[in-house]
Amino acid sequence: MPPPTRESIIKAIRDAVEPLPHVNAMWEGGAIAFGRMDKWSDIDLYVDVVDNKAEEVLEASEAALRNLSPIERRFDPPRPPHGGYVQSFFLLEGTGPFLLVDLAIVRHGSKEKFLEPEVHGNVIFHFNKNGIIKVPHVDRAALDATLRERTTRLRNRAEMFWPFFDKWANRGDHIQALDFYNRVILGSLVEALRIKHMPARHDFGTYHIRFDLPPDVVTRLEKLYFVKDMDDMMKKRRLAGDWFRETMDKIDA
Repeated sequence: MPPPTRESIIKAIRDAVEPLPHVNAMWEGGAIAFGRMDKWSDIDLYVDVVDNKAEEVLEASEAALRNLSPIERRFDPPRPPHGGYVQSFFLLEGTGPFLLVDLAIVRHGSKEKFLEPEVHGNVIFHFNKNGIIKVPHVDRAALDATLRERTTRLRNRAEMFWPFFDKWANRGDHIQALDFYNRVILGSLVEALRIKHMPARHDFGTYHIRFDLPPDVVTRLEKLYFVKDMDDMMKKRRLAGDWFRETMDKIDA
């Protein structure tokens, strides 16, 4: 029996959940929503359901996958505190490590449905009963307020805590300095660059950064991420700091 394919996996879940009266819609996001699907892409599926039926629909989806192929591995991340969705990851036998099924069962009453095209691309609906799910756009006023708060926080954190890098470097705590450089200094720079170039996805970190930022910016960032020794990192920390301040000034302007 041939291994499951992307098409057969999606069909199995759709056939299992579409007939259910408490299921409203199913759509696919991720790489396909941005027109970037390739042989390494996983399957990002969302199913909108009546609020109290999320766990039941997740179980029905898992059963459909088991009928298609044995499940090699399942992973359940912690449920979000707001309770807007339940999520599980499935890896089926024979599909290889990349054709992972990322399945989110979204409660209909949840405000977050991962649909805004500015953030999530143009999702593909596999069904949408009576057009019940509408694709919203980003709330610009709310986003602007968030970005103002984030830029203030980024600047304050840089001014207060970035000198810790020099403390650890001077003490010889090189691993701690390296971790701080990557996590805080470059992390802050990446968020500032996202706010400047792609504000709706300001909090995506390095995720899909190659597509979200201009090519020359990505090339410049790559040079900062790869350090060969402590002296090189000290030099690049100064370059990152200059670029961060320059970017923040442009954002403020």
